[in-house]
Amino acid sequence: MAENKKKTTSRARATRKKSTKKPAWKKWLIGGAVALVAVAAIGAVFLAPYLTTKSDKDATLLIRKGTSMEAIKDSLAQNTSDQFANKVVSLLEHTHADLSKRQGAFKIKKGESAFSVARHLRSGAANEVKVTINNLRTKEDLAARLAKTLMRPKEEFLAALNDKELCQSVGMTPDNVTGLFMADTYQFLWDVEPAKLMQHMKKFNDQFWNDERKAKAEKLGLTPNEVVTLASIVEGETNKADEKGMVARLYMNRLKQHMKLQADPTVKFALKNFALRRITFEDCSVQSPWNTYYVFGLPPGPICLPEKSSIDAVLDAPQHNYIYMCAKEDFSGYHNFAETYAQHEAYAAKYHQALREKGIRR
Repeated sequence: MAENKKKTTSRARATRKKSTKKPAWKKWLIGGAVALVAVAAIGAVFLAPYLTTKSDKDATLLIRKGTSMEAIKDSLAQNTSDQFANKVVSLLEHTHADLSKRQGAFKIKKGESAFSVARHLRSGAANEVKVTINNLRTKEDLAARLAKTLMRPKEEFLAALNDKELCQSVGMTPDNVTGLFMADTYQFLWDVEPAKLMQHMKKFNDQFWNDERKAKAEKLGLTPNEVVTLASIVEGETNKADEKGMVARLYMNRLKQHMKLQADPTVKFALKNFALRRITFEDCSVQSPWNTYYVFGLPPGPICLPEKSSIDAVLDAPQHNYIYMCAKEDFSGYHNFAETYAQHEAYAAKYHQALREKGIRR
């Protein structure tokens, strides 16, 4: 009996000894975890400089297809700093990044790490850039403004603006296509193609010309394009917001009475001489469809890119019977309006007298 008890005790000790041994899979698990921690630690040490080096300013990096890594580094240095550029390019080279097919504008935020920028340049989507369109008169002006901000050259944009089929696809003609580009700030991809840009502008234009505005234009007996053209003439005549509606109605009154508009700004556009201070009889005689002293009705298209507020001023023009206007003799920039030519001549005499008194005109 003592012998059996001894055997039982021995087996218990053996069992306890056996239970203290770790299974092989646990050893592998622990070993793997240690290895992962070691790799993570090494990775953290490697990435630390790229995570802690940050841009000290907002910047935009512009990349064309085929741009070399050295050129990208130079551009980064110019827009941020040498240290930041070195870290970004160093990480790209360590990861064997190929940017030869990348193209677009890539924005860098102040405080953004070199690691984040490198990742964006390698696989992130290109950003849009802001394009402000205002204070422009001709298609050449418009093409130059677009080329200044976007990747395509002026000639490419101008060719698109003169393309009859492309203009027709967005409901315009080469003569009135500038009316598609109402004064505002837009966002486009830096490398947007001219045709694609015009399609985008068509969407913006359609949003502006909602049912309410189209109904107002129809009530005036004008198409949206004609309203924009008239608004451009109004802007050429006055920069006084509270007078634009009066000027617009005056020209609509002349249209209804089949009178020539005789708007001086259209003469400047016809001559492409926007510095003219005084319009002469010879200037008014220029044979051009844009010269409203020479032709009846509206010109073929806008003579500038009018503000949206000017377009609304035309649509909401107050009723009156004036068909003449003359600059006020107080040189305030406002006008005297008249229903008869005799009344108009009286106002003109006052203005000319004021010019003589100032020694501007004899």
